[in-house]
Amino acid sequence: MICTLCTAITNAQLNNPVNWTFTAKKTSDKTFEVHLSATLQKGWHIYSQTTADGGPVPTTFTFTSNPLLIITGIPKEIGKLEQKHEPLFGVDVKQYSQKVEFVIIAKLKTAVKTNLSGSVEYMVCNDKECLPPKIVTFSIPLK
Repeated sequence: MICTLCTAITNAQLNNPVNWTFTAKKTSDKTFEVHLSATLQKGWHIYSQTTADGGPVPTTFTFTSNPLLIITGIPKEIGKLEQKHEPLFGVDVKQYSQKVEFVIIAKLKTAVKTNLSGSVEYMVCNDKECLPPKIVTFSIPLK
């Protein structure tokens, strides 16, 4: 029984080597710095938003339309960017290991409380395998 439980926990960790956290920091009356952070288990990496076509699935953010918010551009990537040629895909890839933060500015049109909601699609690989792309939803209070 205990061995079965240990195996189930190990398999669950291997199938989800990324932990996402979503936070917002108020920087002025109506402006928030939003952090979408991925922490990866050792040996795994996640791909940049600008990874070349034909390669692994790049990390992509989709923000739910909210008439109270203005969001422009794509999130800024903060982390140690690794660039290498990936023979498996036949292209140069941009990836992060251990941790990467995606930061975007959200501005309220008026001083109200609301949420920034959306989803992130991403793919992770290690030296032996790639997991299928995964989508995680989020809702971040802005107050």
